[in-house]
Amino acid sequence: MKYLEGPFAPVAEEVTAYDLPVTGRIPAELNGRYLRNGPNPLGVEDPVVHIWGMGQGMVHGVRLRDGQAEWYRNRFVRTPGFAPMVHVIEHAQRTFAMVEGGLPPAELDEELNTVGVCELGGTAEGFTAGAHSKHDPLTGELHSLSYMVGHDFVQYIVTDAGGTVIQTTGIPMTRTPFMHDFALTENHVVLWDTPLGFDGFDCRWLPERPTRVGVMPRTGGDVRWLDIDPIHVSHTLNAYDDGDSIVVDLVTAEGPFDPAGPGAIRPMLDRWTITPDRIHQRRFDDRPQDFPRVNEARATRPYRYGYSAAAALYGIPFAPEGMPPDDAFTNALVKHDLERGTTEVHGFGKDEAVGEAVFAAAGQDEDEGYLLTYVHNPLRNASDLVILSAQDFTGEPVARVHLPVRVPLGLHGNWMPDR
Repeated sequence: MKYLEGPFAPVAEEVTAYDLPVTGRIPAELNGRYLRNGPNPLGVEDPVVHIWGMGQGMVHGVRLRDGQAEWYRNRFVRTPGFAPMVHVIEHAQRTFAMVEGGLPPAELDEELNTVGVCELGGTAEGFTAGAHSKHDPLTGELHSLSYMVGHDFVQYIVTDAGGTVIQTTGIPMTRTPFMHDFALTENHVVLWDTPLGFDGFDCRWLPERPTRVGVMPRTGGDVRWLDIDPIHVSHTLNAYDDGDSIVVDLVTAEGPFDPAGPGAIRPMLDRWTITPDRIHQRRFDDRPQDFPRVNEARATRPYRYGYSAAAALYGIPFAPEGMPPDDAFTNALVKHDLERGTTEVHGFGKDEAVGEAVFAAAGQDEDEGYLLTYVHNPLRNASDLVILSAQDFTGEPVARVHLPVRVPLGLHGNWMPDR
Protein backbone atom coordinates (compact mmCIF):
# COMPACT_ATOMS: atom_id res chain seq x y z
CA MET A 1 0.00 0.00 0.00
CA LYS A 2 2.01 2.94 -1.33
CA TYR A 3 -0.15 5.51 0.45
CA LEU A 4 1.27 4.36 3.78
CA GLU A 5 4.89 4.26 2.64
CA GLY A 6 7.65 6.54 1.39
CA PRO A 7 6.54 10.19 1.10
CA PHE A 8 3.03 9.27 2.31
CA ALA A 9 4.07 7.45 5.49
CA PRO A 10 2.53 9.02 8.62
CA VAL A 11 4.55 10.48 11.46
CA ALA A 12 3.82 9.34 14.98
CA GLU A 13 4.93 12.26 17.14
CA GLU A 14 4.01 15.88 17.58
CA VAL A 15 7.16 17.99 17.43
CA THR A 16 8.06 21.55 18.38
CA ALA A 17 11.37 23.07 17.31
CA TYR A 18 12.66 26.64 17.64
CA ASP A 19 15.25 28.75 15.79
CA LEU A 20 15.38 26.53 12.73
CA PRO A 21 18.55 26.40 10.63
CA VAL A 22 18.36 28.03 7.22
CA THR A 23 20.32 27.76 3.99
CA GLY A 24 20.03 31.02 2.06
CA ARG A 25 18.11 34.07 3.25
CA ILE A 26 14.50 34.24 4.40
CA PRO A 27 13.00 37.43 2.91
CA ALA A 28 12.46 39.93 5.70
CA GLU A 29 9.00 40.81 4.34
CA LEU A 30 7.74 37.27 5.01
CA ASN A 31 6.19 37.65 8.44
CA GLY A 32 3.54 35.08 9.22
CA ARG A 33 2.81 31.35 9.27
CA TYR A 34 2.89 28.81 6.48
CA LEU A 35 0.43 26.04 7.40
CA ARG A 36 -0.50 22.87 5.54
CA ASN A 37 -2.98 20.15 6.43
CA GLY A 38 -3.09 16.49 5.40
CA PRO A 39 -4.00 12.98 6.49
CA ASN A 40 -1.77 11.26 9.03
CA PRO A 41 -3.24 7.74 9.29
CA LEU A 42 -1.89 5.85 12.30
CA GLY A 43 -3.10 2.39 13.32
CA VAL A 44 -4.64 1.42 9.98
CA GLU A 45 -6.31 -1.95 10.53
CA ASP A 46 -6.25 -3.15 6.91
CA PRO A 47 -3.61 -1.40 4.77
CA VAL A 48 -4.87 -3.16 1.63
CA VAL A 49 -8.07 -1.12 1.55
CA HIS A 50 -6.64 2.13 2.91
CA ILE A 51 -7.59 5.26 0.91
CA TRP A 52 -5.15 8.16 0.72
CA GLY A 53 -6.87 11.23 2.04
CA MET A 54 -8.38 9.31 4.93
CA GLY A 55 -6.96 9.52 8.42
CA GLN A 56 -6.60 11.95 11.29
CA GLY A 57 -5.71 15.44 10.13
CA MET A 58 -2.31 16.84 11.03
CA VAL A 59 -1.33 20.47 10.46
CA HIS A 60 2.33 21.32 9.87
CA GLY A 61 3.45 24.92 10.32
CA VAL A 62 6.49 27.19 10.21
CA ARG A 63 6.54 30.65 11.78
CA LEU A 64 8.64 33.26 9.92
CA ARG A 65 9.47 36.68 11.33
CA ASP A 66 12.12 39.31 10.52
CA GLY A 67 14.17 36.94 8.40
CA GLN A 68 14.14 34.15 10.99
CA ALA A 69 12.37 30.79 11.14
CA GLU A 70 11.09 30.99 14.71
CA TRP A 71 9.41 27.60 14.99
CA TYR A 72 8.12 24.45 13.39
CA ARG A 73 5.12 22.61 14.83
CA ASN A 74 3.07 19.63 13.76
CA ARG A 75 -0.18 18.99 15.59
CA PHE A 76 -2.96 16.47 15.23
CA VAL A 77 -6.38 18.00 14.71
CA ARG A 78 -8.00 16.68 17.87
CA THR A 79 -11.73 16.40 17.35
CA PRO A 80 -14.07 13.47 18.01
CA GLY A 81 -14.30 10.98 15.17
CA PHE A 82 -12.94 11.91 11.74
CA ALA A 83 -10.75 15.01 12.16
CA PRO A 84 -10.46 17.62 9.38
CA MET A 85 -7.51 16.77 7.13
CA VAL A 86 -8.02 18.52 3.77
CA HIS A 87 -7.23 22.22 4.17
CA VAL A 88 -6.32 24.92 6.68
CA ILE A 89 -7.51 28.51 6.19
CA GLU A 90 -7.77 31.80 8.01
CA HIS A 91 -11.04 33.72 8.25
CA ALA A 92 -12.33 36.42 10.58
CA GLN A 93 -8.86 36.41 12.23
CA ARG A 94 -9.28 32.75 13.22
CA THR A 95 -7.60 29.58 11.90
CA PHE A 96 -9.64 26.58 10.76
CA ALA A 97 -8.83 23.02 9.69
CA MET A 98 -11.28 22.11 6.93
CA VAL A 99 -12.92 18.94 5.64
CA GLU A 100 -15.94 18.08 3.49
CA GLY A 101 -18.85 15.69 3.19
CA GLY A 102 -20.87 17.16 6.04
CA LEU A 103 -18.20 17.14 8.74
CA PRO A 104 -17.56 20.47 10.50
CA PRO A 105 -14.31 22.45 10.59
CA ALA A 106 -12.10 22.65 13.67
CA GLU A 107 -10.68 25.86 15.07
CA LEU A 108 -6.95 26.02 15.86
CA ASP A 109 -5.05 28.47 17.99
CA GLU A 110 -1.93 30.42 17.00
CA GLU A 111 0.28 27.45 17.90
CA LEU A 112 -1.88 24.88 16.04
CA ASN A 113 -3.52 23.36 19.10
CA THR A 114 -7.17 22.38 18.55
CA VAL A 115 -9.66 24.73 20.19
CA GLY A 116 -12.60 22.54 19.18
CA VAL A 117 -15.22 21.76 16.58
CA CYS A 118 -16.80 24.93 15.20
CA GLU A 119 -19.71 25.97 13.03
CA LEU A 120 -17.94 28.14 10.45
CA GLY A 121 -20.50 28.61 7.69
CA GLY A 122 -23.10 26.67 9.67
CA THR A 123 -26.65 26.56 8.31
CA ALA A 124 -30.01 25.46 9.68
CA GLU A 125 -29.79 22.25 7.64
CA GLY A 126 -26.55 21.24 9.36
CA PHE A 127 -24.13 22.15 6.56
CA THR A 128 -20.86 23.99 7.26
CA ALA A 129 -18.10 25.60 5.19
CA GLY A 130 -16.45 23.03 2.91
CA ALA A 131 -12.83 22.11 2.36
CA HIS A 132 -12.32 24.32 -0.70
CA SER A 133 -14.10 27.42 0.57
CA LYS A 134 -12.86 30.47 -1.33
CA HIS A 135 -12.16 34.04 -0.26
CA ASP A 136 -13.19 36.96 -2.40
CA PRO A 137 -10.22 39.32 -1.93
CA LEU A 138 -12.32 42.40 -2.62
CA THR A 139 -15.21 41.71 -0.24
CA GLY A 140 -13.49 39.57 2.40
CA GLU A 141 -16.34 37.07 2.15
CA LEU A 142 -15.82 33.32 2.37
CA HIS A 143 -17.75 31.33 -0.25
CA SER A 144 -18.45 27.63 0.23
CA LEU A 145 -20.08 24.91 -1.82
CA SER A 146 -20.86 22.07 0.57
CA TYR A 147 -22.28 18.60 0.18
CA MET A 148 -23.43 16.18 2.87
CA VAL A 149 -23.48 12.43 2.39
CA GLY A 150 -27.07 11.21 2.22
CA HIS A 151 -28.51 14.50 0.92
CA ASP A 152 -29.59 15.02 -2.69
CA PHE A 153 -28.80 18.74 -2.64
CA VAL A 154 -25.76 20.93 -2.00
CA GLN A 155 -25.60 24.33 -0.35
CA TYR A 156 -23.86 27.48 -1.49
CA ILE A 157 -22.95 29.38 1.67
CA VAL A 158 -21.56 32.91 1.97
CA THR A 159 -19.93 34.00 5.23
CA ASP A 160 -19.04 37.67 5.69
CA ALA A 161 -15.66 38.97 6.77
CA GLY A 162 -16.71 38.80 10.41
CA GLY A 163 -17.70 35.13 10.26
CA THR A 164 -21.50 35.47 9.99
CA VAL A 165 -23.47 33.53 7.38
CA ILE A 166 -25.23 36.07 5.16
CA GLN A 167 -26.53 33.86 2.32
CA THR A 168 -27.54 30.24 1.85
CA THR A 169 -28.75 28.74 -1.42
CA GLY A 170 -29.83 25.13 -1.84
CA ILE A 171 -29.04 23.48 -5.19
CA PRO A 172 -31.02 20.30 -5.99
CA MET A 173 -29.00 17.31 -7.23
CA THR A 174 -30.03 13.81 -8.31
CA ARG A 175 -27.85 12.19 -5.61
CA THR A 176 -24.99 13.15 -3.29
CA PRO A 177 -22.14 14.29 -5.56
CA PHE A 178 -18.46 14.20 -4.66
CA MET A 179 -18.05 17.94 -5.13
CA HIS A 180 -14.52 18.47 -3.83
CA ASP A 181 -13.99 21.86 -5.45
CA PHE A 182 -15.84 24.51 -7.46
CA ALA A 183 -15.13 27.84 -9.16
CA LEU A 184 -16.00 31.39 -8.15
CA THR A 185 -16.00 34.59 -10.21
CA GLU A 186 -17.02 38.13 -9.40
CA ASN A 187 -20.62 37.32 -10.37
CA HIS A 188 -21.00 33.55 -10.67
CA VAL A 189 -20.60 30.18 -8.98
CA VAL A 190 -19.54 27.31 -11.25
CA LEU A 191 -20.01 23.71 -10.08
CA TRP A 192 -19.58 20.30 -11.65
CA ASP A 193 -21.57 17.12 -11.23
CA THR A 194 -19.37 14.27 -12.48
CA PRO A 195 -19.78 10.46 -12.50
CA LEU A 196 -17.96 10.41 -9.16
CA GLY A 197 -20.52 10.44 -6.38
CA PHE A 198 -22.14 8.53 -3.57
CA ASP A 199 -24.14 5.37 -4.05
CA GLY A 200 -25.52 5.25 -0.54
CA PHE A 201 -22.41 5.86 1.55
CA ASP A 202 -20.09 4.31 -1.03
CA CYS A 203 -18.19 6.87 -3.12
CA ARG A 204 -17.46 5.50 -6.58
CA TRP A 205 -17.37 6.27 -10.29
CA LEU A 206 -20.73 5.59 -11.93
CA PRO A 207 -19.97 5.48 -15.68
CA GLU A 208 -23.60 5.67 -16.73
CA ARG A 209 -23.90 9.17 -15.28
CA PRO A 210 -23.06 12.23 -17.41
CA THR A 211 -20.83 15.13 -16.47
CA ARG A 212 -22.64 18.42 -16.27
CA VAL A 213 -21.46 21.91 -15.40
CA GLY A 214 -23.71 24.32 -13.51
CA VAL A 215 -23.59 28.11 -13.55
CA MET A 216 -25.45 30.13 -10.90
CA PRO A 217 -25.40 33.84 -10.03
CA ARG A 218 -23.60 34.56 -6.75
CA THR A 219 -26.83 36.15 -5.58
CA GLY A 220 -28.60 32.77 -5.92
CA GLY A 221 -31.33 31.66 -8.29
CA ASP A 222 -31.66 28.97 -10.91
CA VAL A 223 -28.68 26.92 -12.04
CA ARG A 224 -27.98 26.70 -15.78
CA TRP A 225 -26.71 23.17 -16.50
CA LEU A 226 -24.58 22.25 -19.52
CA ASP A 227 -23.59 18.66 -20.41
CA ILE A 228 -20.06 17.65 -21.42
CA ASP A 229 -18.31 14.32 -22.01
CA PRO A 230 -17.57 12.40 -18.78
CA ILE A 231 -14.50 13.73 -17.02
CA HIS A 232 -13.00 13.92 -13.55
CA VAL A 233 -12.40 17.40 -12.14
CA SER A 234 -9.67 17.66 -9.54
CA HIS A 235 -9.02 21.29 -8.52
CA THR A 236 -9.69 24.84 -9.70
CA LEU A 237 -6.84 27.20 -10.45
CA ASN A 238 -8.96 30.34 -10.88
CA ALA A 239 -12.01 31.68 -12.72
CA TYR A 240 -13.29 35.04 -13.92
CA ASP A 241 -16.06 36.70 -15.91
CA ASP A 242 -15.29 37.80 -19.47
CA GLY A 243 -18.28 39.64 -20.89
CA ASP A 244 -21.06 37.08 -21.44
CA SER A 245 -18.58 34.22 -20.92
CA ILE A 246 -16.91 32.67 -17.89
CA VAL A 247 -13.31 31.48 -18.02
CA VAL A 248 -12.39 28.60 -15.69
CA ASP A 249 -8.87 27.17 -15.43
CA LEU A 250 -8.86 23.79 -13.74
CA VAL A 251 -7.22 20.38 -13.48
CA THR A 252 -9.07 17.51 -15.14
CA ALA A 253 -8.43 13.85 -15.92
CA GLU A 254 -10.07 11.11 -17.93
CA GLY A 255 -12.17 8.74 -15.84
CA PRO A 256 -12.77 6.45 -14.24
CA PHE A 257 -11.50 7.84 -10.96
CA ASP A 258 -11.03 5.39 -8.10
CA PRO A 259 -10.94 7.09 -4.67
CA ALA A 260 -8.85 4.15 -3.42
CA GLY A 261 -6.14 4.89 -5.98
CA PRO A 262 -6.09 8.65 -6.66
CA GLY A 263 -2.61 8.47 -8.17
CA ALA A 264 -3.79 6.27 -11.04
CA ILE A 265 -5.12 9.17 -13.13
CA ARG A 266 -3.18 11.62 -15.31
CA PRO A 267 -4.36 15.13 -14.34
CA MET A 268 -3.73 18.00 -16.77
CA LEU A 269 -4.45 21.73 -16.89
CA ASP A 270 -7.43 22.85 -18.99
CA ARG A 271 -9.19 26.10 -19.76
CA TRP A 272 -12.97 26.07 -20.07
CA THR A 273 -14.75 29.01 -21.64
CA ILE A 274 -18.42 28.82 -20.70
CA THR A 275 -20.83 30.67 -22.99
CA PRO A 276 -24.61 30.81 -22.52
CA ASP A 277 -25.17 27.61 -24.51
CA ARG A 278 -21.96 25.54 -24.50
CA ILE A 279 -18.52 24.91 -22.98
CA HIS A 280 -15.36 25.29 -25.06
CA GLN A 281 -12.66 23.03 -23.62
CA ARG A 282 -8.99 23.62 -24.37
CA ARG A 283 -5.98 21.71 -23.07
CA PHE A 284 -3.50 24.26 -21.72
CA ASP A 285 -0.80 21.85 -20.53
CA ASP A 286 -0.89 18.08 -21.09
CA ARG A 287 1.91 17.25 -18.62
CA PRO A 288 0.70 15.57 -15.38
CA GLN A 289 0.13 18.12 -12.61
CA ASP A 290 -2.26 19.08 -9.85
CA PHE A 291 -2.62 21.25 -6.72
CA PRO A 292 -2.98 24.51 -8.70
CA ARG A 293 -2.69 27.83 -6.86
CA VAL A 294 -2.86 31.51 -7.73
CA ASN A 295 -1.88 34.79 -6.12
CA GLU A 296 -5.03 35.04 -3.97
CA ALA A 297 -5.26 38.79 -4.60
CA ARG A 298 -6.26 37.85 -8.18
CA ALA A 299 -8.81 35.22 -7.19
CA THR A 300 -12.18 35.53 -8.97
CA ARG A 301 -10.75 38.20 -11.34
CA PRO A 302 -8.73 38.17 -14.60
CA TYR A 303 -5.15 37.12 -13.96
CA ARG A 304 -1.97 36.03 -15.70
CA TYR A 305 0.03 33.59 -13.55
CA GLY A 306 -0.78 30.24 -11.97
CA TYR A 307 1.28 27.60 -10.20
CA SER A 308 0.92 23.82 -10.01
CA ALA A 309 2.85 20.77 -8.85
CA ALA A 310 4.09 17.62 -10.55
CA ALA A 311 3.74 15.64 -7.34
CA ALA A 312 4.84 12.22 -6.19
CA LEU A 313 1.16 11.35 -5.72
CA TYR A 314 0.94 10.56 -9.43
CA GLY A 315 4.48 9.32 -10.01
CA ILE A 316 4.24 10.06 -13.74
CA PRO A 317 7.39 11.37 -15.47
CA PHE A 318 7.20 15.11 -16.07
CA ALA A 319 9.35 16.39 -18.93
CA PRO A 320 9.83 20.15 -19.36
CA GLU A 321 9.80 21.36 -22.94
CA GLY A 322 13.01 20.45 -24.71
CA MET A 323 14.07 17.89 -22.10
CA PRO A 324 14.69 14.30 -23.27
CA PRO A 325 12.15 11.84 -21.80
CA ASP A 326 14.95 9.91 -20.09
CA ASP A 327 15.73 13.01 -18.04
CA ALA A 328 12.15 13.54 -16.87
CA PHE A 329 11.34 13.70 -13.17
CA THR A 330 8.30 13.34 -10.94
CA ASN A 331 8.78 16.23 -8.52
CA ALA A 332 8.51 19.77 -9.84
CA LEU A 333 6.72 23.07 -9.48
CA VAL A 334 5.35 24.76 -12.59
CA LYS A 335 4.67 28.44 -13.26
CA HIS A 336 2.13 29.13 -16.00
CA ASP A 337 1.93 32.40 -17.94
CA LEU A 338 -1.66 32.11 -19.13
CA GLU A 339 -1.43 35.23 -21.31
CA ARG A 340 1.59 34.06 -23.30
CA GLY A 341 0.81 30.34 -23.07
CA THR A 342 4.26 29.53 -21.66
CA THR A 343 5.56 27.67 -18.61
CA GLU A 344 8.61 27.63 -16.39
CA VAL A 345 9.61 24.55 -14.40
CA HIS A 346 11.53 24.25 -11.13
CA GLY A 347 12.57 20.61 -10.86
CA PHE A 348 13.47 18.73 -7.69
CA GLY A 349 15.43 15.51 -7.25
CA LYS A 350 14.08 12.00 -7.63
CA ASP A 351 13.19 11.50 -3.96
CA GLU A 352 12.50 15.14 -3.10
CA ALA A 353 8.73 14.73 -2.86
CA VAL A 354 6.96 18.06 -3.38
CA GLY A 355 3.29 18.91 -3.21
CA GLU A 356 1.22 22.07 -3.34
CA ALA A 357 3.02 25.42 -3.21
CA VAL A 358 1.29 28.58 -2.03
CA PHE A 359 1.95 32.17 -3.11
CA ALA A 360 3.07 34.77 -0.56
CA ALA A 361 2.74 38.28 -1.96
CA ALA A 362 5.55 40.79 -1.48
CA GLY A 363 4.39 43.67 -3.69
CA GLN A 364 1.73 44.88 -6.10
CA ASP A 365 2.79 43.02 -9.26
CA GLU A 366 0.96 39.75 -9.73
CA ASP A 367 4.10 37.58 -9.52
CA GLU A 368 5.95 39.80 -7.04
CA GLY A 369 6.33 37.36 -4.19
CA TYR A 370 7.39 33.86 -3.22
CA LEU A 371 6.26 30.25 -3.47
CA LEU A 372 6.39 28.22 -0.24
CA THR A 373 6.21 24.44 -0.06
CA TYR A 374 7.45 21.47 1.94
CA VAL A 375 10.01 19.31 0.12
CA HIS A 376 11.43 16.03 1.37
CA ASN A 377 15.22 16.14 1.80
CA PRO A 378 16.41 12.54 1.28
CA LEU A 379 19.91 13.30 2.57
CA ARG A 380 18.47 14.13 6.00
CA ASN A 381 15.31 11.99 5.83
CA ALA A 382 13.53 15.14 6.90
CA SER A 383 11.80 18.01 5.10
CA ASP A 384 12.70 21.56 4.15
CA LEU A 385 10.41 24.53 3.78
CA VAL A 386 11.55 25.72 0.36
CA ILE A 387 11.06 29.37 -0.60
CA LEU A 388 11.27 30.24 -4.32
CA SER A 389 11.15 33.66 -5.92
CA ALA A 390 8.15 33.75 -8.25
CA GLN A 391 10.03 36.16 -10.55
CA ASP A 392 13.15 33.96 -10.63
CA PHE A 393 11.24 30.71 -10.69
CA THR A 394 13.89 28.47 -12.21
CA GLY A 395 16.69 29.89 -10.06
CA GLU A 396 18.04 28.48 -6.84
CA PRO A 397 15.67 28.65 -3.84
CA VAL A 398 15.85 31.91 -1.93
CA ALA A 399 15.94 29.84 1.25
CA ARG A 400 15.57 26.34 2.60
CA VAL A 401 14.36 26.12 6.19
CA HIS A 402 15.55 22.78 7.57
CA LEU A 403 12.85 21.06 9.60
CA PRO A 404 13.72 18.44 12.23
CA VAL A 405 11.32 15.82 10.86
CA ARG A 406 9.71 14.60 7.67
CA VAL A 407 6.45 16.15 6.52
CA PRO A 408 4.29 13.52 4.73
CA LEU A 409 2.95 14.41 1.31
CA GLY A 410 -0.37 16.02 2.12
CA LEU A 411 -3.14 18.20 0.77
CA HIS A 412 -3.72 21.94 1.06
CA GLY A 413 -2.54 24.92 3.03
CA ASN A 414 -2.03 28.67 3.09
CA TRP A 415 0.38 31.45 3.85
CA MET A 416 -1.12 33.50 6.69
CA PRO A 417 0.67 36.86 6.91
CA ASP A 418 0.70 38.90 10.08
CA ARG A 419 -2.03 41.53 10.03
